[in-house]
Amino acid sequence: MSTNESNQVRVPLFRMLLGKAWVHAVLVALSFLMVLPFVWMVMTSLKSGGEVESGGFVPAKKTIVDEETGATSERRFLVENYSHVNDHENPNPNKRGVQYARSYWNSIYVGAWITFLQVVTSSMAAYSFARLKWRGRDTIFLMYLGTMMLPGLVMMIPNYEIMIQLGLVDTLIGLILPASFGAFGTFLLRQFMLSIPASLDEAAEIDGCSKWQIFSDIILPLARPGLITLTIFTFIGTYNSFFWPLIMLKQEANYTLPISLMFFDSTRGQSTHLLMAAVTMSIVPMVILFVALQKYLVKGIQIGAVKG
Repeated sequence: MSTNESNQVRVPLFRMLLGKAWVHAVLVALSFLMVLPFVWMVMTSLKSGGEVESGGFVPAKKTIVDEETGATSERRFLVENYSHVNDHENPNPNKRGVQYARSYWNSIYVGAWITFLQVVTSSMAAYSFARLKWRGRDTIFLMYLGTMMLPGLVMMIPNYEIMIQLGLVDTLIGLILPASFGAFGTFLLRQFMLSIPASLDEAAEIDGCSKWQIFSDIILPLARPGLITLTIFTFIGTYNSFFWPLIMLKQEANYTLPISLMFFDSTRGQSTHLLMAAVTMSIVPMVILFVALQKYLVKGIQIGAVKG
């Protein structure tokens, strides 16, 4: 190969590498911008109240005095802010502290139950719409999907009236029941089940399997990516739910995290560092859930979008 030909090959290769480098640089910059608020939140949660007001990104060194021994030490991060979040006592006698630990448990409890019930009901409904043949199936499914067009705020009034009639206002059960069924989960799982070959059902029926056995032993294991995807979406959506718990809950002992965080700053007297510590702890379950199941989430979204 001549020198000119070699140079002609190197120029496109250099341009390709340069283009990739620019793309990676842009992605790194965007990633930094997305992560920056979370880093600021964590840094603020490790500061003192006065230091938050004075500004600064990284906590400065502070002299800490041990109340028991009187010994002094220099520290930069106040990790004890996280334990102070759960203190029920408040320096202001006219204000109560937030029962953060109880709210934490309430959110996880409600989110877990709603997720479980939605996965069960949605998978059974999706199996009926995708694999069973019955009169009016497609029409009813379209009507079922039509409910997704209704804003959630519109449905709160009839749901609240029903909860009043059942005597479930200001209870965690009242939060769980209306959210235990959803058209989105049925639609998502139906897409997965349509991608499973119908020949598997026929082979199972020849072997003497019932419809329930086909559903539990064949369809559900093959639809695992869809089930995990629905689990993540449902739990995160429920965990962050604000308006429905705000309407339903009256007693502080029943508050979920979003409601407690709304009152946190006022009860703590503008304690921004403690508020950021509370918010940091609130996102831990979602981060763990996403990191543990992210490969199933990506796979589930890809498979679910192939066939309609």
